[in-house]
Amino acid sequence: MTTTTDPISTSSRAHVAGDDRLVFTVAEAGELLGISRAFAYELVARGELPVIRLGRRCLVPKVALLALVGAGGSQLATDPGSTTDSSDHA
Repeated sequence: MTTTTDPISTSSRAHVAGDDRLVFTVAEAGELLGISRAFAYELVARGELPVIRLGRRCLVPKVALLALVGAGGSQLATDPGSTTDSSDHA
C-alpha cells in the first residue's frame, strides 16, 4: 500500500518552483541565500534585503535576490572602513 501524500516538503518547494515565481517569502529567500530565517528578517529590518509589503506580508522580489547575488553579496558583507577610506582620498 502506498501513501498519496505530497513527496515534496515545504522547504524544497522554493527550489522546485523558483523559476516561475516572482516573489518569495522572507523565510524562502533566507533558505535560498543559505541564511537563517531570523537573519533574513534582520536584513529586512536593516533595509539590506528589499521587500514588497502587501498588508502584513513581506515578500522578497526574485529580481532583488538575483541582484543581491549578482553583486557578489557586497551589500551583505560591507567593510565599515572602506567608505571612510574612500571619502578621505576624494
